[in-house]
Amino acid sequence: MVSLLRELATPLSGESFKLMFLGSGELGKEMILEAHRLGLETIAVDRYPDAPGMQVAHKNYTMNMMDESALWNVVYREKPDVIVPEIEAINTDMLFEFEKEGFFVVPNAKATWIAMNRERMRELITSTGVNTSKYAYATTEDELLDACESIGYPCVSKAIMSSSGKGSYFIQGPEDVPKAFEEARTKARVPAKKIIVEEFVDFDVEITALSVRHLDQDGNETKTFVRPIGHYQIQGDYHSSWHPWAEGQEELEEQIYEYSEKIMTALGGYGIFAHEMFVSLKDGKIYANETACRPHDTGLVTIYSMPVGYSEFALHVKAISGIPIFSDTPGRVIHPVRPSASHVILSHGEGWYPKYHIKYRTGDSTILFFGKPESYKNRRMGVVLSAGKSIEDAMVKAEKAAHMVEVEVGGSRYRQEMWDKHVTRE
Repeated sequence: MVSLLRELATPLSGESFKLMFLGSGELGKEMILEAHRLGLETIAVDRYPDAPGMQVAHKNYTMNMMDESALWNVVYREKPDVIVPEIEAINTDMLFEFEKEGFFVVPNAKATWIAMNRERMRELITSTGVNTSKYAYATTEDELLDACESIGYPCVSKAIMSSSGKGSYFIQGPEDVPKAFEEARTKARVPAKKIIVEEFVDFDVEITALSVRHLDQDGNETKTFVRPIGHYQIQGDYHSSWHPWAEGQEELEEQIYEYSEKIMTALGGYGIFAHEMFVSLKDGKIYANETACRPHDTGLVTIYSMPVGYSEFALHVKAISGIPIFSDTPGRVIHPVRPSASHVILSHGEGWYPKYHIKYRTGDSTILFFGKPESYKNRRMGVVLSAGKSIEDAMVKAEKAAHMVEVEVGGSRYRQEMWDKHVTRE
């Protein structure tokens, strides 16, 4: 249980407030940077050395986070005030053990255990009465075919434990089932026997709804929402997002906040919850898809769009540390200060320690390079963040700038040429 933090000691002083991040990629890195702004001590843990978060944390450990003994050792060595799971490749059973020993796991061990498994997450969402697409499960190729036939084509298969589109496949007909089965079984971030098959929803836009449960300045539990973020994926992976999602959709936004609160309440705990939903404008429906109990890659745009100290990363760190979040807006909905957009910078080649050649000349834009030590095809190496007079203006700026960055690896340079779903092709 988080408590209101009214006193902070200097990091590394022996009396500081410690946050341990289990997983230290680009999202962990941004959380660690926000923790530093608040004077908190940070410990980065990941499965490979020089992970982005390790490059900025006070301390770091390289280890297999599925290893029970390794997790015990690092937690008891450091005795963190807060344990922050950031990736799926964690021994989630150990999180329950840490809670029994009095450690605070974000948002809580059960919520993390649920959210890192698509079956458990979908069943929880369904239990709240929130609308979802039709779905079924399969463990064999024959069962996958039966599930697809039952739901109808086209449909989407996904690995039960994965993220960023890994192990997902768009199934257009029976002939795609063998390939879909192979993708789910071989490319998931964490191996699992089950596959989930989901109805393909002909939605107009995919959104990320951020909700936060936190303490106010008096130590009372409260909740805050961020206006929805629009985003699109290419090949199952986040490619661009924009904030706010739309104007003039107040009724649908109210439904989004209602759904977010129901799911957040069912999960429990403190911190930010990133709800992925589909919006169908033609029939006025919202379909809840997944929820992450942490900041989301689509929410990187909030670094640029939100007031200082109110990005998704800042909100999360404050909420889990017991630092008050102030908001006096109607309905506790925080609005972006300017229309903004993000666009990924992708690598093409394979190799270590890539270099970047920056050639963009787009105003109101900045680049975030994640500092990943290893490159491979279509790996996300950074994002461009842009602001504009309108969402479309911001998206055009971000697209142009991102496509002008060249990634060099293995002696070759690559400028991304993927233009699907883009606003411009310049």
